[in-house]
Amino acid sequence: MVHGSKAPDNAAPKDLPALDKLLRECAPVVAEHGHTLVAREARALLDGLRARAVAGELPRAELDTLPQTLAARVTARMQPHMRAVLNLTGTVIHTNLGRSLLADAALQQVLALTGSPNNLEFDLATGARGDRDDLIEDLLCELTGAEAATVVNNNAAAVLLGIAALARGQEAIVSRGELVEIGGAFRMPDVMAAAGATLVEVGTTNRTHPRDYQAALNPRTGLIVKVHTSNYAVQGFTASVDEATLAPIAHAGGVPLMTDLGSGALVDLAQWGLPAEPLPQAMLAAGCDVVTFSGDKLLGGPQAGLIVGTKAAVGKIRKYPMKRALRLSKLPFAALEATLRLYLRPERLVQDLPTLRLLTRPQAQIAALAQQLLPAVAAAVAPRFTVEVVALQSQIGSGSLPVDRLPSAGLALSAVDGRGRTLEALAVVLRELPRPVIGRIHEARLLLDLRCLEEPMPLTSQLSVLKESLA
Repeated sequence: MVHGSKAPDNAAPKDLPALDKLLRECAPVVAEHGHTLVAREARALLDGLRARAVAGELPRAELDTLPQTLAARVTARMQPHMRAVLNLTGTVIHTNLGRSLLADAALQQVLALTGSPNNLEFDLATGARGDRDDLIEDLLCELTGAEAATVVNNNAAAVLLGIAALARGQEAIVSRGELVEIGGAFRMPDVMAAAGATLVEVGTTNRTHPRDYQAALNPRTGLIVKVHTSNYAVQGFTASVDEATLAPIAHAGGVPLMTDLGSGALVDLAQWGLPAEPLPQAMLAAGCDVVTFSGDKLLGGPQAGLIVGTKAAVGKIRKYPMKRALRLSKLPFAALEATLRLYLRPERLVQDLPTLRLLTRPQAQIAALAQQLLPAVAAAVAPRFTVEVVALQSQIGSGSLPVDRLPSAGLALSAVDGRGRTLEALAVVLRELPRPVIGRIHEARLLLDLRCLEEPMPLTSQLSVLKESLA
């Protein structure tokens, strides 16, 4: 028996080219990417090949394509880890897939302001240093009816900052039914502790009454907090205290009322047949001193935490030292301002705001797209998989309206051999496409919900690659 390293079709370590020789053969790659990167990848490539050659596991034929292999390695190394994907999961505002899509106006504003100096903190009228909040405060106040407004980098930061600024070293009262946990183990009791406030729980998990808040008020109370339970629902024998009832209780006790709306819709979604969400403007009208909500969920903008309320309360929040560490940077700031301006013309929101456009797509339109895609997708995955058009139920996502569903449609792919592993392998192949396709496996089928696919090209343009991968 001939040892692998001596076999005529295997290469020995001495057959590998020197680093300098390989780099000369890859001169165009070096010219494009520079010596440092290409040399680093070349060393790693040669080290791996040498180990395989010593083990007798390196086919000699691989040496003939080393320049191409190195070029491919360098190209792959320069590919970003964060990539555009096709969200066919059925969850419109998907936390793991970047949440809301930015409107064209927001994208254009970001592009314009990143490629040029801008007046982020410069007052064009006076020529003096400005405050970035000044660029957006009037707009937020106009849209919500607030006296004052500020923004931070996400809504978790808004809640943390609000509690710290208004109740650090004091007690903060919260209903037991509102001690929520959201994604990433972000728990309201932990936020209270991090903000330096002492949590005072009132009521029970399912029932809290006005008298519970009144009984908890004392000279050490600094704040009453309401939390909108957007990511779950308690049903049955329940009772809670709304902001309109709670505000007079808080103010009679000499403390502010803060409410966290989480998802933060700025318009009544019911006008488009969607479930209604509490609005910041309604909470302020009910007497809340501070309202916090997200920019990247139902509002349809970038990740941001919006804080609106009275001048006194927002003024304390804005001056709190933690504010600088949590402030919004120029890129999401530009996108947020552009998104908010779209709300000045509400009649156009369904056309201009991608998140709202996707949420309001009629099922018939989505089903028609599914029928259009069916033949091409079926041909690409045949003969190992069958495809059919099915009715589906989408969800809004990101903790918004968790029990509500949106009638949708899509494609269901089933493995001919009936094996779950075959279906999982298909999901992997879809994720490895140039623009990864993300679906979901449910009841022995891989479902591609088409609610978030507005035109066929992003999928059909990749079907030849999918067919080759499955061959």
